[in-house]
Amino acid sequence: MSGEALASAASDETIDAAVVERVAAEVAEARAELDVELAIVVGGGNIWRGTDGAGAGIDRATSDTMGMLATVINALVLQDAIERQGQPTRVLSAIQMAEVAEPYIRRRAIRHLEKGRVVIFAAGMGNPYFTTDTPAALRAAEIEAEAILKGTHSGVDGVYTADPKLDRGATRFEEISFMEVVSRDLRVMDLTAITFCKDNQLPILVFDLMRPGNIRRALMGEAVGTLIR
Repeated sequence: MSGEALASAASDETIDAAVVERVAAEVAEARAELDVELAIVVGGGNIWRGTDGAGAGIDRATSDTMGMLATVINALVLQDAIERQGQPTRVLSAIQMAEVAEPYIRRRAIRHLEKGRVVIFAAGMGNPYFTTDTPAALRAAEIEAEAILKGTHSGVDGVYTADPKLDRGATRFEEISFMEVVSRDLRVMDLTAITFCKDNQLPILVFDLMRPGNIRRALMGEAVGTLIR
């Protein structure tokens, strides 16, 4: 999920407590009732975007590191909210900070999932020059996930032929192939992530995270959003 999804649309607040609580409740409910293993990768764009900082003259590697630290803040907010729903949660960070999160270790992540804990991956891959999409794809492959669910915001509920906010004639795909996403240059995810998912046969479901109940619908295989495979 993007960090921007956690921001308040009604004010300048970087984190909207009501949105966090709703997402946390849906995650906890889905984990308990559907008996699925859930891992979350959250962005940091509501706090800091590496590319924006680089555009303002900050060294790109430094700016991207600041963005990775922003994802840790969001991960801790989500962890707190999900655990208040009674669901055990662990934050695993690609940048070591032992006082606030566990270091990312693949086998540890898998063990947490097997124990019924929701795992939140923070700090991307720990390397600059990558969007959050790429570490999401990488972590999904590492934990042998069955699919990636990419939750969108701002009213976009899938993959369209064009930007639906700019082109009123844009139509939504129910299903689309990785190759078509690349050939049409549809900016669904970072191209590196799309290519990685294609090579590792990881399907992606793009859906509207902000619509209540959509997390559960997506996990149950209902027709929400766009399936890329």
